[in-house]
Amino acid sequence: MEELFQNPIFAQAYPIIKNIVFAVIALVVGFMIIGWVTNMVKTLLNKNKVDKDLVPFLSSIVNVGLKIALVIAIAGIFGLPVTSFVAILGAMAFAVGMALQGSLGHFASGVMILLFKPYRTGDLVDLQGNVGVVDEIQIFNTVLITPDNKKIIVPNGVVTSGVITNISGQGEIKVVMSFGIGYDDDIDKSRSVIQRVADACPHVDHSKPVDIFIETLADSSVNFCVRPWCASENYWDVYFYMHENIKKEFDKEGIGIPYPQMDVHVHNNN
Repeated sequence: MEELFQNPIFAQAYPIIKNIVFAVIALVVGFMIIGWVTNMVKTLLNKNKVDKDLVPFLSSIVNVGLKIALVIAIAGIFGLPVTSFVAILGAMAFAVGMALQGSLGHFASGVMILLFKPYRTGDLVDLQGNVGVVDEIQIFNTVLITPDNKKIIVPNGVVTSGVITNISGQGEIKVVMSFGIGYDDDIDKSRSVIQRVADACPHVDHSKPVDIFIETLADSSVNFCVRPWCASENYWDVYFYMHENIKKEFDKEGIGIPYPQMDVHVHNNN
């Protein structure tokens, strides 16, 4: 063992090995402390009632910033040229930025969404044809949960480059539906049935009138436009209730719902 310590190669390598070991230990301990600080920042932000959409965004910035500062500090402590290290880091950041221009655009769009708040977590939205409840607003993406529990991840750049429809942002909403009856069916009777179903729906806001109008005279049907009011979170409850129960009540009252038919005429030339 003494021969090993007296070996000139080991003597030269020992300080380097020692610095590497201490650097690794410092990184591990530092990352643990940074994780604790990040959690503390989240707790403080939540206690101060900071917008819940901003909490993950701000805490992630704190986490990344502290980790970069830790790496630079350790490099300086162990004698590495910090100025050169920062320059290399800056060059790498520039190169990565050029390679990820699209991602940086999504990041900028995420900042815009968090600042201007066209929608919030929990809102029912339509983003470029993707309808769902906003589960999370991330730095680069917005995560939606659809009514059938699918997760849709929409890049923020795509969101801000088109039309954003916040279905539930007003707190209450009209559920727009269309129901067709046959030309031989009675319009007033059908309107009365639709009104009865709406009055029985527990999720409809009964303090406001239900719009029941003739929308179109189609090729094979007379189409009603039906628009009851409800709280935004009850949108799908009203939608599904009305469709199911209007069909049941139309059947009871003998009101037909037209469906496409094809008449085939066979001509015998013999």
